[in-house]
Amino acid sequence: MDGRILGKRQNIFLLLILLGRISGGKTLSLNGLPATGNVTENSSAYVLVYTFSVTLSPSPSEVAPGYPLIINSNPLTKAFRIDPGATHTYMVVTTGDLVLDYETMPNSFDLQIYVKDTAGASDLQILTIQITDVNEPPVFRGNLADQTVMIYILEGNRTPPGVIYQIDASDPEQSQLTYSCTPVSESFTVSQTGTISSTKEFDFERDPHTYVLNITVTDRLGLSTTRTVIVNIINTNDETPYFTTKERVYRIPEETSPGTVVANITAKDPDGEGIVSTLVYSISLPNMYFSINPFTGVIYVAMRIDRDAAPLRLHPNVSLVIHVEDNPSVGQTNEMAITVIIEDLNDNPPECSFYNFRLEVYETATTGTLLLDLRDHCQDIDVEPSNNEFNFTGLSGLGSNKFTLNPSGSGRIVLIGDLDFENPDNQAVEEYTLTAVVQDIAQPYYTNNIYIYIKITPVNEFFPVFNSPSYVFNVSEITRAGSSIGEVSATDKDLPFTGITYSIVAGGGTLSYTNIFWIDPNEGNLEIIATLDYETTQRYILTVQASDTEKLATVSVTINVLEVNDEKPVCSANTYSLAIPVDLAVGTNIKGFRIECVDRDSSPRSFRYFINSGNVNNHFTFSPSAGSNISQLILASRFDYDSGLDTVWDYRLRVYITDDNLLSGSNRATALIETGTVTLSIKVIPNPTTTTTTTPAITLLIRTENVYSESAWYVPFLISVGSMLLLGLLGYLSFLLAKYIRTYCLPKPKADKRPLKNTPEKKKVKKEEVWVSTEMTKINTVFDGEARDPVTGKMYEYNSKSGARRWKDTKESVEPGIKDPLAQEMTKINTVFDGEARDPVTGKMYEYNSKSGARRWKDTKESVEPGIKDPLAQVISTAPANSSEGKDRTGTSSKQEAGTTGRELAAENNMVAKSSEGKAETSSQDSLKLHKPKDGAGGRGSSSPGRSPVPSPKIYPQLQPKPALKNVV
Repeated sequence: MDGRILGKRQNIFLLLILLGRISGGKTLSLNGLPATGNVTENSSAYVLVYTFSVTLSPSPSEVAPGYPLIINSNPLTKAFRIDPGATHTYMVVTTGDLVLDYETMPNSFDLQIYVKDTAGASDLQILTIQITDVNEPPVFRGNLADQTVMIYILEGNRTPPGVIYQIDASDPEQSQLTYSCTPVSESFTVSQTGTISSTKEFDFERDPHTYVLNITVTDRLGLSTTRTVIVNIINTNDETPYFTTKERVYRIPEETSPGTVVANITAKDPDGEGIVSTLVYSISLPNMYFSINPFTGVIYVAMRIDRDAAPLRLHPNVSLVIHVEDNPSVGQTNEMAITVIIEDLNDNPPECSFYNFRLEVYETATTGTLLLDLRDHCQDIDVEPSNNEFNFTGLSGLGSNKFTLNPSGSGRIVLIGDLDFENPDNQAVEEYTLTAVVQDIAQPYYTNNIYIYIKITPVNEFFPVFNSPSYVFNVSEITRAGSSIGEVSATDKDLPFTGITYSIVAGGGTLSYTNIFWIDPNEGNLEIIATLDYETTQRYILTVQASDTEKLATVSVTINVLEVNDEKPVCSANTYSLAIPVDLAVGTNIKGFRIECVDRDSSPRSFRYFINSGNVNNHFTFSPSAGSNISQLILASRFDYDSGLDTVWDYRLRVYITDDNLLSGSNRATALIETGTVTLSIKVIPNPTTTTTTTPAITLLIRTENVYSESAWYVPFLISVGSMLLLGLLGYLSFLLAKYIRTYCLPKPKADKRPLKNTPEKKKVKKEEVWVSTEMTKINTVFDGEARDPVTGKMYEYNSKSGARRWKDTKESVEPGIKDPLAQEMTKINTVFDGEARDPVTGKMYEYNSKSGARRWKDTKESVEPGIKDPLAQVISTAPANSSEGKDRTGTSSKQEAGTTGRELAAENNMVAKSSEGKAETSSQDSLKLHKPKDGAGGRGSSSPGRSPVPSPKIYPQLQPKPALKNVV
């Protein structure tokens, strides 16, 4: 990559030299250059290296923005840049992007400094920068380079005196180093070769556990660097731990909370004197009641301890063997046995199999009846006799005056009061709640509450009674289903009131509906569940029953139906589809259509007709509009599509027929009016000369009707004429397309076989132009990639944008394809040409492979040579390989030429192709004149007086300069 960048900058440098010569030699100079500057190694950013100034040309001009600049360096580096100083004075400073190291990088850099002004003058000079060496301190390598080293040594004879660490250090100037250690220690030494050694065996219990050594390395000029080495002495296990706890028997009461401390067992290890203990405690025999902290030796209760449950009920003493060992375990252990005695407590209240008892008693039960004996359901599980005795206290709660414990404290519940619901003193209480307490006779007198729920079962003694001997209700025939029409009610003297259920046991049916009425079983509310019709039934007689689940009562209910206007007008077939011509006369009855309607509860003279929706511009009406059960559809106004007044061709009319014609205006506001509907679909048929503009819409087709008749002869006529016009239009478009292809897609131009005129001056012009084209190709074409040819095995360079290629060793152009005859034949056989295109200059068709880029002429199957062979097309059509680096002949950036659009190139190609049909000699001479700048031309847009403006000369890099030279000469 660096080589390619250097190649780019060298090409730019050569181009700038060439442009400087073309610019006419205007005066612009870099004062103080060439020169040599010095900078010390390891310099930081913005360090001044060299100062120079710029002398401008006499003409009024300034240094171009962004200049002067470093266009290249040898070797390449980003360590320097140019900052502006005073007027026309500039400073070369360090960037800090790269550390300048005298020992590891080049000691000298040649910077190519380039400047140009706004008048187009430029100058290029060399600044040589020398890197000055300075003495640097020694550096540690390895682990000590960037961290503190930790060394661990075992105590005793496991680590005899000797070398424990080797220091690795170096000096950038390769001078001799000396080593030292601070503070001076009798336990460690440092040799001049950098080895750290111990001088004795260490004892962890007597010697310090950590040594901090500051290691200093010094060069011959006195510069030094210091790092820290920490030596840690590791303790070893060589002593047996011993217990310091003397007590062996412990007592705790049962039900001690888990986590409670029972004993604190302590031990010591001679190896652990002076440091945190590393002893580990455990209980040797399996045990589920106690646990020990492995690090502190604290024994605590692990779970609930119940003295009254097995196995502690029979064996209350628990033996534990405490085991202690040092960590890590290497066989240094000790053991001690202790005994924990579990003491019995009165910790259980009397327990009952149930604490909630539910009883049922009839309201007619007599006093003295035994309801429940609580002692049959309770017990105390404590072990000691003094802890397992209990009794019952008196009852409390609602009903305590009707029930009692007999005898006192025995737990026998007996009825002593009246439970009848109808008795006003009982207030119809359905359930009594009593609380009895069972209690220990020993401290701490544990108790439990027992709840007794006594439900009184009622006895049904009375029949339901209706509030009225019969019921009569009047209801309109239009009353909606679900509406309430009345209510029946009955009462029952039994308490508590359990509710009455209502039902219809007879009546309320017709031939169409089994049940027209429904009664709410809880409230007695009567509702309609079907449609009433006065014209069918005027009266219903129902038998309603009231039940309290055991006893029944019935009552008669009469329902009178009242007549109202509830029938809608019904018209014969309520959906129609019609088709009418656009020029139908006003007042015509459309297709003889008429509506005929009937109403079961209204006179024929009560009908009114009106169109509710779809009647755009009111083209349709009905006659008569009221007072008759028959009405015709009339066209009220003509259609006007030509002026744009009408745009709808498919009308969907929704017609309403009401039965309120005989009512006055005031009565219509309060009376019940029924409405019938008819839907009409009307399609307007346009005349043959009428142009229709349809709007996309969703059409719901209700009925399909064939409306074609012999009078509609114009429909097939219009279709035939339209088809003929469409065929004629397609033929005309095909003619235009063929004419366009013949005009703009030209065939390959024929070569002019006439001999060239022997004019020495013209030959000289051709040679000069060919030289310029060839040189510009060499300068501008940047081969930014390389690859190996799969057939010959040779390396070639290529331009990733233009596709130009050349052999890497000979720098000769690479012809496309494979030049070996056998390989060429194999290529013709194996290469699949999966596309084709037309050459923009010759007009010939060629085939190509989309993956390899191989091409061949479609007619001759010969390989297509790269580029365009016509000399004029080579000069004008070839695009620059790298437009960002192209320069025009005045030294300014050729961004406008590099950005030439495809339309401009195509226009130039067409001009070349047309001119090639004439005289080849004349066209080639004219094309070469475009590339020869006039003397004294100041820019691309300059033109000589008296002449038409000449297009600015465009110099494009040619991919194949040798074929171009061969064709011209």
